[in-house]
Parts: sequence; C-alpha cells; structure tokens
Amino acid sequence: MSRRPLRIGLTGGIGSGKTQVARLFKDLGAAIVDADAIAREVTATGGPAYEGIVAAFGPAVVRPDGTLDRKALGDRVFADPSTRRRLNALTHPHIRRRMAEEASRLGSMPGVEVIVLDIPLLLDTTDGRDLGLDGIVVVDADDDVRVGRLVARDGLSEADARRRLAAQMPLREKVARADWVIDNNGSPEHTREQVRSVWETLRTRRRAS
Repeated sequence: MSRRPLRIGLTGGIGSGKTQVARLFKDLGAAIVDADAIAREVTATGGPAYEGIVAAFGPAVVRPDGTLDRKALGDRVFADPSTRRRLNALTHPHIRRRMAEEASRLGSMPGVEVIVLDIPLLLDTTDGRDLGLDGIVVVDADDDVRVGRLVARDGLSEADARRRLAAQMPLREKVARADWVIDNNGSPEHTREQVRSVWETLRTRRRAS
C-alpha cells in the first residue's frame, strides 16, 4: 500500500520571508498549496466569498470594474481587529475547504512525498488539525528586519509596517509552537541551507513511515 505524502504547514509573520521559503521547498520537490492564491480565488468576482464581503464592507472596497480593492480592504482590516475578524469569518471557511481539496488532489498524484501548505495565518486562527498536518515550519525574522522588508516591498511607512506586525500573533509565539524554525535574518544562502536540512528530515521521515 502506498504511503500518503506528509502534510507540512508553513507559516510565519508578515515580512518574515515565508514566500521565499515556500519557493525553496518547491525547488527541492515539494508540492505547494498556497493559501494566498486560494484566497484570491475565493474572493474574486463570482467567487464564493465575494458577495459576502461586498455586503459586509460596502462599495468602498469595490473597484469600478467590480473586483475587490484589496488595498482598501487591507487598510481597513489591519486598522481594526473586529473588522479583521469579520473578514476572516467570511473567507476562511472557503479557503480551508479549497486547501483541503487541493491537498487531497496533490496527495493522489504519483511521486509526491511532501505537501507544504503555505498558510500565513495558520497559527493565528487554528492549529491545522483540520488539514491533517504532520508538522509545522515557522519562518522567523527580527521585527526590525521585517519592518524594513515591508517598507521596501510595499512602500509602507515604518509606522504602518509596525501596525501590521502588531495586528498578527507575535512571531515568538508561533516559533514556540513550531516543529522546525527557519531563521531568515541572514543571507539567502543561510536560509537555503536550513530549508534543505528540513527537507531531508521530512523525506527521511516519510520514507520510514
């Protein structure tokens, strides 16, 4: 009987470099389920979460072409925890369902040993039990490093970047719950070495199971 692929949750904090780490896992051979891509799918015009978001937040978050204005919506939810919880309640059930479906699809494909579920808010909202995770990787970076990345990447002011960090669960709390931690404060080469080490551990575990 064939063994099912390992399912590994990948998370971190905004600006920690999780996308970079997901790309490295993919380069090594992991199948990736991208929560951000699925979120865009379910909130697209006609998607299962679209009408609920428009009804809840009004025309101010809709562009002239009918698509969601993600920047306007993001500005609102990062400024107000209750608004953020409201948006999560509208989107997360659809996102989790589609992630589970995609993980099952990938798990049925030959040659897939490890599925990495890339979920920014994994530990903010759940422990991943509903997704059948076999472990969690957390990408860590110092707050000042993360702020610098957000300022450079998104054009935010330092104050806005720090507000976005504060809107999420403290990264140290995620690190405390991780099975593996990738320190992404240093060079790309250092990060790549750590990812490769975790990857070899995962492949060994899966083949021994």
